[in-house]
Amino acid sequence: MGMIENIYETMNLRITETAFELHLRKIYPTRNILSMRETETVSGQDCLDVQKKTDGSVNIIGEVATDPVASWMIQSAQVASKFTLFTHHAKTFPDLVTALRNSMLRAGVFKNERTAEEQVVSVLNFDIHLAKNFRGKRYVERVTECIPIEDKNEYTFDHRKEKTLEGKLDKFMDNATYYFTKSTNRELYKYVNILEYHDGEYILTNKISDTNIKEMLNNMDDTDAEEFTKFVEKHWTTKKKYNSKKEEHKPQKRGRKAKMEVRS
Repeated sequence: MGMIENIYETMNLRITETAFELHLRKIYPTRNILSMRETETVSGQDCLDVQKKTDGSVNIIGEVATDPVASWMIQSAQVASKFTLFTHHAKTFPDLVTALRNSMLRAGVFKNERTAEEQVVSVLNFDIHLAKNFRGKRYVERVTECIPIEDKNEYTFDHRKEKTLEGKLDKFMDNATYYFTKSTNRELYKYVNILEYHDGEYILTNKISDTNIKEMLNNMDDTDAEEFTKFVEKHWTTKKKYNSKKEEHKPQKRGRKAKMEVRS
């Protein structure tokens, strides 16, 4: 509910819940918000199909607690919105990917594990993980970025340059080894913590990927884009310099990790 305050008011919000819990129309009465929930006669999928035609910019799924809701989340993140927000109770980021993948398989949306996981990874940009300590204090424990690994074709045709059968066979075996490694042990994603909570303060640990930085700048107004660019250049190691006009400049010097005080 608090994150809505930081979403531009020009973005229309479309909410899908199994039970009304967010009450965003009461909290933000001036925003363009349409909330829906499934009933005995109207399914959640029908709600999602209607929302796709209502000029929404942000889709919010109240809580991904069942397999069908996971399917709604993947659909809304892939089409008809700039981005999607949802909550989940996974303990780690790999657990989140695995849980969503298994939900997609159980819901019958996909039959192949790898295909289902590829779809999940393609829509997960950032995971904001909240924790509660023994004294009941809630806080953001970490912010994690998901980076899909692109499948590159690295086969070679060096066997054509070999003069002997032995040499050609060696080059063929190199390609075959690469093929089987790629087929049996292929990683679909990697994840890095952008922000971590340590000893009462937040520490920036890794830079956001260049792809996500560009996408974020594309969706900011000029003022926010300028401030965000300064923040990136000040706190994170950067190979490129970004600005609101999306131009690239000379490489910058390596930076240091920054610390941020916790706000109550």
